[in-house]
Amino acid sequence: MRKVEYKDTEIAVKKKLGQNFLTDRNITRKIVASSSAGNEDNILEIGPGFGALTREIIDVCPHFTVIEKDRRLAQFIRTEYPQLNLIEGDFLTIDLEPLSREKPLRVLGNIPYSITTPILFKLLEHRRSLVSATLMMQHEVAMRIVAKPSTKDYGILAVQMQASFDVDYIFKVGRKVFRPQPNVDSAVIRMTPKTEEQLEDQPGFSRFVRTAFHQRRKTLLNNLKESYNLELVDSNTLTLRAEALSIQDFFKLFSQLRPFS
Repeated sequence: MRKVEYKDTEIAVKKKLGQNFLTDRNITRKIVASSSAGNEDNILEIGPGFGALTREIIDVCPHFTVIEKDRRLAQFIRTEYPQLNLIEGDFLTIDLEPLSREKPLRVLGNIPYSITTPILFKLLEHRRSLVSATLMMQHEVAMRIVAKPSTKDYGILAVQMQASFDVDYIFKVGRKVFRPQPNVDSAVIRMTPKTEEQLEDQPGFSRFVRTAFHQRRKTLLNNLKESYNLELVDSNTLTLRAEALSIQDFFKLFSQLRPFS
């Protein structure tokens, strides 16, 4: 098992938690700056680790909340930054609503590669509790989130995220600034909930998007016909593949479908 040492604290790197610790302060400063975090914000950091990003956030907001699952890292943060509100636990199981009750959350984090997608969908579920989320993740995943129609990266993740967030690719981060060094590069993106909510039925839209992309090389007709009544849909639209549709096209198509009971 590989170990990382910082300030006389040695931590065994847990592969199952996707732990890769950022070491370049220029990067952490850029992340905080790009998040627009300020002293009046209700900030939540996901997985502070050894506090590389934490110490930069403190410069702009001395008191905020961090969620750390690893017991020894939680103890390190508790000792090093006693002024913070530390929640020791799994971000995926923690209710964000109480944390955002007084003010929406501005989320930051260097999130584990292994659970990036579940984290993104949790943020999607709680988008009404957010001001923004500025996250560092695997570069490949970032590219899938910001992808445009008719490209190979454009799929379920892009449509789901872009339907509810304005998504910005901020900058790329090389693998050499992490300990241990991962086998892939990273990137920072910022997601801001759209001011005008266009989805009243988020679960239904999610099922529809997954169905539309079920087999990428098939037309919308072939992917949707077993699950939805398509009588109201223009026949020309049904000859297209899902990857050809813009976000607005997906909204329009979803409004015309009637799911079979």
